[in-house]
Amino acid sequence: MIILGDRYSFTEVEIERLSKQFDNIIHISYKDISASNSIDKLKKILKDNNTSVIVLNTKAVLSPNLITFLTKLEVRGIQYLTIEDFLEKYLHKCFISDNSKDTPRLDNIKGYTLFQYIQKRLVDYISVFVLFIPTILTIIYSKYRVAKECPGSLFFRQLRVGKYEKEFVCIKLRSMALDAEKDGAKFACDNDPRAFPWGQKLRHSKLDELIQIWNVIKGEMHFVGPRPERKIWTQEFEKSIPYYSQRHVVAPGITGLAQIKYQYGSGKLDAQQKLMYDLYYIKNWSLKLEIEIIWKTALFVLTKKRNNLSNF
Repeated sequence: MIILGDRYSFTEVEIERLSKQFDNIIHISYKDISASNSIDKLKKILKDNNTSVIVLNTKAVLSPNLITFLTKLEVRGIQYLTIEDFLEKYLHKCFISDNSKDTPRLDNIKGYTLFQYIQKRLVDYISVFVLFIPTILTIIYSKYRVAKECPGSLFFRQLRVGKYEKEFVCIKLRSMALDAEKDGAKFACDNDPRAFPWGQKLRHSKLDELIQIWNVIKGEMHFVGPRPERKIWTQEFEKSIPYYSQRHVVAPGITGLAQIKYQYGSGKLDAQQKLMYDLYYIKNWSLKLEIEIIWKTALFVLTKKRNNLSNF
């Protein structure tokens, strides 16, 4: 695999995933280099390596000579893809650049069709049925642990942004101290010091979110979809991340593609990365994708090993 250009910066996790599909990943910078020099470099690499894919990771206009060269390579079975097509095909994410004029292919992302919605609600009800008993048991045991470690309310309610940017009350099992936000709103993180011992285990295992099956029953959430964020954060991200509001054309979910593909994170960079997965999910929704996400979520919850998700 050859990456031509520097438009998109691959994360270490993505390089690790791609390394399982490609024996060798070679990068060629396309800055301040002529088309003829690019062709010469490509020829040398192709001579010394068994290459199957060339990724056009640049927003520069390619010269006719380079396009002709790449086209001829297809005859030899070497595929060339734009960065947008490559990310969708191999990493299951839609490319989002910092330039809103740079992502016209996202303009047509729409909500679910009626048939898709019916399928999703069927998945929702089946998931609620399967998780009902585990949820009740988690609530009963959590009531005992919370009373012992951090007395106060068992449930935590918070306004989150849902479909069409309408706010709803999202419910979770409380995992943090009652005064966790005394200094203002802040993102949670791994090993958050505001969480009490049992709360840490709830967060790490994602069991604190089981109670959100109530939101699913009410139709405010699906079992699978983009995770709902607080309005204070969505308003902030919409200022700097193009197409961020498009994640709200569908209802949010308890789990989602971004949750199984991207590590725990906060801030603009993490929000942009997770948005790429959310938009891919919306754009390419299928029952098969839905079931794969649920299966991978179960694997992660049971094993806590993200490498179990690498082949998805």
